[in-house]
Amino acid sequence: MKRNRFPTAAVTTFAFVFIVALAAACPMHGQDAKSAYPTSMVQLDQYLMERSAEIALARSAAPESISKDAEILVLGPKGYETAVKGQNGFICIVHRSWTDKAADPEFWNPNRRGPMCLNAAAAKSYLPNTIMRTNLALAGRSKDQIFEAIKAAYDKKELPAIESGAMCYMLAKQSHLSDRDGHWHPHMMFFLPPKEDAAWGANLPGSPILADDDVADRMTVFLIPVAKWSDGTSDSGGHWAGKVYGGKSRFLAQ
Repeated sequence: MKRNRFPTAAVTTFAFVFIVALAAACPMHGQDAKSAYPTSMVQLDQYLMERSAEIALARSAAPESISKDAEILVLGPKGYETAVKGQNGFICIVHRSWTDKAADPEFWNPNRRGPMCLNAAAAKSYLPNTIMRTNLALAGRSKDQIFEAIKAAYDKKELPAIESGAMCYMLAKQSHLSDRDGHWHPHMMFFLPPKEDAAWGANLPGSPILADDDVADRMTVFLIPVAKWSDGTSDSGGHWAGKVYGGKSRFLAQ
């Protein structure tokens, strides 16, 4: 959310990406926000992390009972690489800013870190999009070129359609999903074929389920906030009223 994806996230990725009355709460908005971020990729080292720190952050996306046996990917100069072999079918990864929607002003923000733990179905059908975006970004492709390549890959069936049961955990308290939302709230994301909102009762008054149609990535992302972070501590943010965040659905605690 993707992919920052909903925050902006993981993910994306998200993408996950509704209109929200956050203008007064956000430190940057409108034209000021757009001009505050790079319009192309900055130096690679700004997107990289120390290896052990990235492994720990990736694991924090899910409870230890899940992440301790998950495969861990970390970002290197040539793309994502396996840092830890897994045993349970889950893959934990920290997505970067280019996994979000084209309209997101933070698309090249080097500060974004979106830990997500994907189940086997999402690892097979969602993760390839993140990997491809990352490889294109590291190869110096522009935002427009990235989205053109993604579209072509789906048209040629070089990228898989979302598989039934694809989902991920995004419960990392130390994530930074966007400058607007920080770590937002602990949540889970479910990836389905496009236009499934009504079947889930998403985005309706009183419904805890939020959804966003991600046209470029040919999916609908469903997001469900939960009460606790992966370390078991409670989220103090309260209830959510919502709309888009990080290029995806942004939600406002109230």
